[in-house]
Amino acid sequence: MSRLNSLYLFILKNEILKTITGNIVDVISKTITKGKVLFENGKITAIEACDEVENQYIIPGFVDAHIHIESSMMLPSEFARYSVIHGTVACVCDPHEIANVCGIEGIDYMIENGRHSPMKFYFGAPSCVPSTHFETSGAELDADAVEKLLLRDDIYFLAEMMNFPGVIHKNKQVHAKLDAAKRIGKPIDGHAPELKGDDLIAYAAGGISTDHECMTLAEAEAKIALGMTIQIREGSAAKNFDDLLPLLIKYPDKIMFCSDDKHPDDLLKNGHINALARRAVAAGYDPIAVLRICSLTPIRHYKLDVGLLQSGDDADFVVLNNLIDFEVKATYIEGEKVSENGNPTFPRFIPTNLINQFNAKKITLEQLKVIPTGNFLKVINVDDGQLFTHEILCQPKIEGNNVISDIDNDVLKLVVYNRYQPSEPAIGFIKNIGLKRGALASTVAHDSHNIVAVGTSDVEIVSAINQIIDSRGGILACVGDKTCLLSLPIGGLLSDIEGHIIAERYEEVDAMAKELGSTLSAPFMTVAFMSLLVIPELKLGDRGLFDGRNFKFVELME
Repeated sequence: MSRLNSLYLFILKNEILKTITGNIVDVISKTITKGKVLFENGKITAIEACDEVENQYIIPGFVDAHIHIESSMMLPSEFARYSVIHGTVACVCDPHEIANVCGIEGIDYMIENGRHSPMKFYFGAPSCVPSTHFETSGAELDADAVEKLLLRDDIYFLAEMMNFPGVIHKNKQVHAKLDAAKRIGKPIDGHAPELKGDDLIAYAAGGISTDHECMTLAEAEAKIALGMTIQIREGSAAKNFDDLLPLLIKYPDKIMFCSDDKHPDDLLKNGHINALARRAVAAGYDPIAVLRICSLTPIRHYKLDVGLLQSGDDADFVVLNNLIDFEVKATYIEGEKVSENGNPTFPRFIPTNLINQFNAKKITLEQLKVIPTGNFLKVINVDDGQLFTHEILCQPKIEGNNVISDIDNDVLKLVVYNRYQPSEPAIGFIKNIGLKRGALASTVAHDSHNIVAVGTSDVEIVSAINQIIDSRGGILACVGDKTCLLSLPIGGLLSDIEGHIIAERYEEVDAMAKELGSTLSAPFMTVAFMSLLVIPELKLGDRGLFDGRNFKFVELME
């Protein structure tokens, strides 16, 4: 399957190298041999042994086994320019972020945009749009819509099934989606945080083959025992790599690496799957075993048409300086050199149309008033680097019969505001954001992507939300008359500008959030997940405070 469009094929055609030599890593035979790779018309025609080779390593290209491209705030075609330089040749993508905003139009938009780059993007059919029926999204994909997607040749799997209660309790719509994937013969991705015992057995029995939500070795091993493959996640917010890497000792063929969510500055500065390979080898694990995890396992699991450095394969490979530093000298996709010495070799694609859905009206101070109804607040307690939260009870700070942010105790007012239809804001409280001044707001608010805001006063929160409404999407930090904004005009999730500029502006907004007091490593990513109801323990959706263990709304005070 050729992904190369005529524009950059024309530009790159004189760059084609028919032969390249080095130490060739064969992840199938688990050997490293000196030799040369011969390739023509996008295919490897032969691999031959030879004694005189360049001092470099040739490996299969890296595959990200689970990612939401939207989290990079780049379009797929732009994301490709900043990931091929790290040796990534393919990404297994769940487009449920844009689908929650724009439905199938959003999925088609991502697929079409991805075709304007050499990167091999493999999109799935989102299984949970919305992720629950306890929130408001911009679209809904029922079982019939999902089955139609799965029948398409450009849809490769059923994306993460987050509605684990629906799987366990035999919800008809949920099982119709699972049955369609099994009938059509496409793999099913999972999302099962903390499931165990009979619930986990019932979940796996639905045909679900992966999970990227494990936090402990015991949780991962229980899922592996039921036939699931574990995607070890190291993203910009959720980081489980160090805790789960020891799985490689006993289960090297039941592991894949993924980033799940990757912020733009993180991608540019810290690398992609190559960084995980480097860390794994530095921790003492065998380089070939690590490279199998980065290529062979996801390629076979998802039946990807990505080359594995075998004769007859697509010429998808990476040239490294060594198997320690994993410095990428060049990346090839279907025989084309798509990056060299840290730079992409193909031009950026500039979209001509932008899609969005934004109907929110400006909010008022009166709408943020919380009249006390009890002695204690149920507060969302967050830990840096984790998507899981804990419920704690705190004494409310009350002023003028209104529960307000308690800066001294770092208990701040959190708001989720429906951006698709007129509604009242949902209000909660959150601990460990750390702000001492101002407010943060964002339309990146998983998974329905309503407006989420947190701040030190009602006045600052109103200002932040209304500025986001004026921009029709973005992330911002503000205090008084000062505002720092990254505009995201595509679905309130993505920008159409160059990736390095997105990263620079994101860093500016992130820096301002930290200047305002946040001690989180990725404050916007953390806040964005506070509305993701399917990850326990306590979250806030646009309809109220939600218990993610028991899947029900709860009162704010007791």
